[in-house]
Amino acid sequence: MEPSSPFRCVALIGRYQTAGLGATISAIVSLLCDHGVKVLLDADTAESVRDPRATSADMDQIGKSADLVVAIGGDGTMLGVARRLAAEGVPLVGINHGRLGFITDISLDAWRAALDAILEGKFAAEDRTFITAHAVRDGETVWSDLALNDVVVSRSSRSGLIELEVAVDGIFMYSQRADGLIVATPTGSTAYALSANGPILHPRLAGLVMVPVAPQSLSNRPIALPDDVEIRIRVVEGREPRVSCDMQVFSDLQVGDDIIVRRAPFTARFLHPLGYSYFATLRSKLYWHEFPILPTKNS
Repeated sequence: MEPSSPFRCVALIGRYQTAGLGATISAIVSLLCDHGVKVLLDADTAESVRDPRATSADMDQIGKSADLVVAIGGDGTMLGVARRLAAEGVPLVGINHGRLGFITDISLDAWRAALDAILEGKFAAEDRTFITAHAVRDGETVWSDLALNDVVVSRSSRSGLIELEVAVDGIFMYSQRADGLIVATPTGSTAYALSANGPILHPRLAGLVMVPVAPQSLSNRPIALPDDVEIRIRVVEGREPRVSCDMQVFSDLQVGDDIIVRRAPFTARFLHPLGYSYFATLRSKLYWHEFPILPTKNS
């Protein structure tokens, strides 16, 4: 069948452990086949779903072959997919089969109409900032990774406060004792950073936010920075320090290590249904439209 879509090859990546996901993926495969699109399934999902109309592929093959990737799961699934395919620049669509769904913005009951329209070329595109983190010890990089949400330098759960020294573009900013420090992108400003009282940054802002986690001094406040700066975080004191990217990949640190955070040279491209609104997402996920529930006389 001649493809009716500008996307000739679409990959599906699901949180294959989720109950009921197989039926959703099979239904999406049917829709893609109706459009004459070649369908790839990531190897783990293919092993779980076993749909003969789709071809199993590893992430390298997906990055090289797919014109579009559809992630079916929660925000964690979308974050992992975005990081794995970041350098390939493949557009991403997120269908929420999880809980909150900030970046998997297509609801499970609306995926058919939304994906049908996207396959016909009716969508809004949005680029999201990535940041990189490098752990440097004695002048050598000992670990590096990529984050779409945030880079977090923190203490372990079994130790006391961690002391950090922060410099921006080589200029000393401050020292602080806290549970940790978050450097978040605009995408990540509604994740861990928000729970630590950081500000919300609109995704189109060219900025980063740095948010201390439970600082010893209440004068240590969140701060927004341009996204073209280099942030150096040095571990001055603390037992069992560590660094994480998107709270999915971790590395242990040592006192004296520097964590260098920079904007990545590429972005994640998200595709949304026409009419998508970031503010509608905030209202829905943060319950801005809800009135407070007041106690009754009998409660």
